[in-house]
Amino acid sequence: MIGRAALHAMIQVFRSPGRHGYAVEVSPFIPNRVACAASQYYGIAGCGTLLILDETPRGLVSVRIWEWGDGLFDVAWSETNEHLLVAGGGDGSLQLWDTANQDAPLRVSKEHTQEVYSVSWSQTRGENLVVSGSWDHTAKVWDPSLSRSLTTLRGHEGVVYCTIWSPHIPGCIASASGGVWLSNRWLCSGFCCASPPCASVTVLASGKLQQNMKWRISPSASGHD
Repeated sequence: MIGRAALHAMIQVFRSPGRHGYAVEVSPFIPNRVACAASQYYGIAGCGTLLILDETPRGLVSVRIWEWGDGLFDVAWSETNEHLLVAGGGDGSLQLWDTANQDAPLRVSKEHTQEVYSVSWSQTRGENLVVSGSWDHTAKVWDPSLSRSLTTLRGHEGVVYCTIWSPHIPGCIASASGGVWLSNRWLCSGFCCASPPCASVTVLASGKLQQNMKWRISPSASGHD
């Protein structure tokens, strides 16, 4: 059993004054590297910061620090390129960043109309897709270059706080929202086009309406919503 003193000695701290951390993601390629998304004033106002940190014998050191004009709420690494990562911003944008480029994001895409609170890069590397969740009550699936969204997934009745790809089932996305708590699953194949829910279960729990829905997504000619 690790004692408190030994555990404290193992903890490494990196401080970013004036920023509040919202998300941290370990690199799938470099085990001692993490990306952190942070915001000023708890994301209510001000700017955001994306930090790339390496754990070293000297402690946590910054590899890259990028500033963004609005709060940053989530970050996800590419599963196919060790240098690439995507972040979601309070301005409704997704930014594609490259650790080899210290100046600006490679691309900025803004299709969401409110804050992007969640981003996830597919973990089954054959797909190589990104999903985002927003306060505009939608989730979107993107190509890895963020050139455009491939489909918009609707059905949530409140803010989408989390979207994530299944690491086990190819093409499967889960998402959750607040207010009315809603958990959705979409199955994606090829270029996607959302269809209505094929199943819906509603129960009352803890005074809140809870719904579980399942969507099946079939290929379409254009794939764009």
